[in-house]
Amino acid sequence: MFKHLMSGARPSRGGMAALSVIAALMLAGCNPDAPVSGPQTASGLSSMNVPMEYRARPDGEKIVPMVPSLFLTERNKRQWVAYDGPEEPNTLIVDPYARLLYHVVEPGKAMRFGVAVGKAGRGFAGTARVQVKKEWPGWTPTQNMIRRDPELYGPLAGGLKGGLSNPLGARALYLFRGGRDTMYRIHGTMDPASIGRATSAGCIRLFNQDVMDLYDEMEIGAKVKVRSKAESIAAEGEMVELHTGYVVPATETAVIEADQKAYDEGLIRDLSLVEAEAYARSVAAAEAQAAGLSPEEIRAAADEAAARFHPEETPEEG
Repeated sequence: MFKHLMSGARPSRGGMAALSVIAALMLAGCNPDAPVSGPQTASGLSSMNVPMEYRARPDGEKIVPMVPSLFLTERNKRQWVAYDGPEEPNTLIVDPYARLLYHVVEPGKAMRFGVAVGKAGRGFAGTARVQVKKEWPGWTPTQNMIRRDPELYGPLAGGLKGGLSNPLGARALYLFRGGRDTMYRIHGTMDPASIGRATSAGCIRLFNQDVMDLYDEMEIGAKVKVRSKAESIAAEGEMVELHTGYVVPATETAVIEADQKAYDEGLIRDLSLVEAEAYARSVAAAEAQAAGLSPEEIRAAADEAAARFHPEETPEEG
């Protein structure tokens, strides 16, 4: 199991780790409503502190960007853990409230991943099966999504083909129950800053490197258990969401107090403003994408839309 951890991830190809992630990547993947955080890039960041499994890796003709070490927190990065739940090997356990995903590989042992959770990811609980697996999946907004938010989804009505600009990332697992699509997805993301946070859109997303390796391990028909809030509390304990958007156990009082102090001192930006800025970025990116602009032009359009949220950074004329 997880042979990729023993052999190491494929290495970066020089400057390929500095591939920019265009603003369109902020769009959420599974039944989305709106994005939450801006695009991130590996540009200018050293890979020295990044584990091999999270470095840039080639995938056919594509290069998956490195995950910057900034986002590889202890709760976010994959790790082997003891697991005493009743689930049988090769089962996935998704905890939308603790923002964790477990892959049970043998009795008493699991690989744990950090995840981002969207609204759709909190609206489902119980068991399902992995019925479909896709590499570089395409994505098309539903008619309901277009009706709810024509400004954001209208330009993308024709769909987005799989690739580095697609909100579902490098891989996706599609969950079915009783032969029917639950519309619940476990997928990648090009926005590593979102991992560990609750988002206003999407289902369950992992770092692309994590979902790629998980994809290789999971078989069609594999069982998935999605915890309810009560089940999450019983298994993980009470969680507290920090002003940064991450969660920590309620017992970590020092961390919680430090977070509140930083917020009171204006060192942490209000998440409602972060969401509003990300939404503006996504609308601009969607319009630029639909117009057939280049990745650089899409990013520039998104940056311009976001600039109004940072008036203090605008140079004075004169």
